[in-house]
Amino acid sequence: MFARSVSIHLKPNSSVGFTKQIENEVVPTLRKQAGFQDELTFVAMGGTEAVAISLWDKKENADAYARTDCPEVLKILHRFVEGIPMVQVYEVANSTFHKLAATA
Repeated sequence: MFARSVSIHLKPNSSVGFTKQIENEVVPTLRKQAGFQDELTFVAMGGTEAVAISLWDKKENADAYARTDCPEVLKILHRFVEGIPMVQVYEVANSTFHKLAATA
């Protein structure tokens, strides 16, 4: 399993709108993607930073999303975001949430 972590600097007073946009437009888009498993979105106290973590069954599926629909998702969120989001991809080593075991 793989995770895409997107670190986002939010514009002032935009965390509520950002959260609603994630729920109403981004999550439905993700659910249509091959290999998508789950989405977790965190907003820091004060509402100026956010991290969105999507979980994917294969790296290829996460990469395909990054090439195809992710640019559209960033356009949807643009009015809430300052600067360029930072993306990192990780292999999931373990997860109690999904009861995964590390693959060695």
